[in-house]
Amino acid sequence: MERKKILLRLDPVVHDALARWASDELRSTNSQIEFLLRRALAEAGRLPGGVGRMRPRGRPRKTSQDTPDPSPDEEEKADGDADEAG
Repeated sequence: MERKKILLRLDPVVHDALARWASDELRSTNSQIEFLLRRALAEAGRLPGGVGRMRPRGRPRKTSQDTPDPSPDEEEKADGDADEAG
């Protein structure tokens, strides 16, 4: 699902406070704003039931696609280490 893009005008002091809070929570400023909006909607009983989940805080975990496959030499060394341990 594609994310909606909006232009949001904020008082610079409010933006700075949000940015500091987001940093403390390991979120981007954009994610912090979405988090706060979702929380406000939920507290008001207005959060739709079919709303998607937010990405977890912090940096995304590396997937197997992000890490290169080991070279054949590295695989043989790893196999040899396992044989010696067993």
